Amino acid sequence: MKKTISHLFIALLLFCSNTSLANDIAEYDFYIPETLSKESATILKSFKKKYRVIKDIPTKDDKLGWQKLKEKYIRYTKDINNKTLEKFSPIIEEKLIGKIPVLQITPSTWKKNNKIIVYLHGGAYTLFSARSSLYNVVPLAHYSGIKVISIDYTTAPNKHWKGILNEVTTALMTLYKNGHNPKSIGIFGDSAGGGLATAATLKLRNEGRPTPNAVVLWSPWVDITETGDTYHTLKDSEPTFTYDSMLRNSANAYATIEEQKHPYVSPVYGDYAKGFPKTMIQGGTKELLLSNFVRLYQNMDNASVEVKLDIYEGMWHVFQSHYSTAEAITAIEKSARFFNSHLLDKQ
Repeated sequence: MKKTISHLFIALLLFCSNTSLANDIAEYDFYIPETLSKESATILKSFKKKYRVIKDIPTKDDKLGWQKLKEKYIRYTKDINNKTLEKFSPIIEEKLIGKIPVLQITPSTWKKNNKIIVYLHGGAYTLFSARSSLYNVVPLAHYSGIKVISIDYTTAPNKHWKGILNEVTTALMTLYKNGHNPKSIGIFGDSAGGGLATAATLKLRNEGRPTPNAVVLWSPWVDITETGDTYHTLKDSEPTFTYDSMLRNSANAYATIEEQKHPYVSPVYGDYAKGFPKTMIQGGTKELLLSNFVRLYQNMDNASVEVKLDIYEGMWHVFQSHYSTAEAITAIEKSARFFNSHLLDKQ
């Protein structure tokens, strides 16, 4: 593997190929709590600090550089996604909703219902796509039995935050216009997708438009500035990336420095007193972004939003990707129950 690959991918590839690392890795760079499941401990042992650094990260306006890096990451996910599709056997259809490209994911567990989950993929706003992120969303579709609309939004710097956010809200408003009841629609995002899901919901609310009825956020990146305690205290404990080697340039590609604390860019600064849908926030104790989750939870809870903070011992960024570990299964099942509890089955 080239050293420019995020170690998250190495761990995912090893996980999907059922490679056991327990006896193969004599030394590891991150503390392994004895409280982890055997599978998660084995995966965590595979992470190396040297793989967190991506060399020659593109500058904020380097569209060609970002496109090449995005294509590289998409290639790395091909095997992971193929194995996920083999395991869960969903139906994947390409569609347009309000001229916005999406993938419709119908799980093999689907029994006719009117519920919909809208999914926004992660990737620091600059990487991945709806198709390259199937391994994150297909398991949730399967466990919930709900159809998912995965929005293939334009990534930065091809568009900046206003344009990207507009694509998401346009797709949601088109679903409403097509007869889907907002109370039957949930929104879900991981990492940057979690930030985007929160921002889109805030924007719709502020404009007096219907919002999705439930929100699930996995490791949401809701403050793209390096603000918050764990950006510093967990700087050496985060196994998957560093702020300087990846997040800073992605943040600058998404929004100017002056805009980065706008509530639609970093929704931890949003006003939740005007109301917000029921929300679940999931993350792990090793995450650089842990303060993002805590601060968002506190802001919502203090505004009397019905919000649940669901934190997992010793887990890393979007650990749900490793969907056969005990911790990931628990988290995905909780997310599935949350949506099924709060989405109405009617038009």
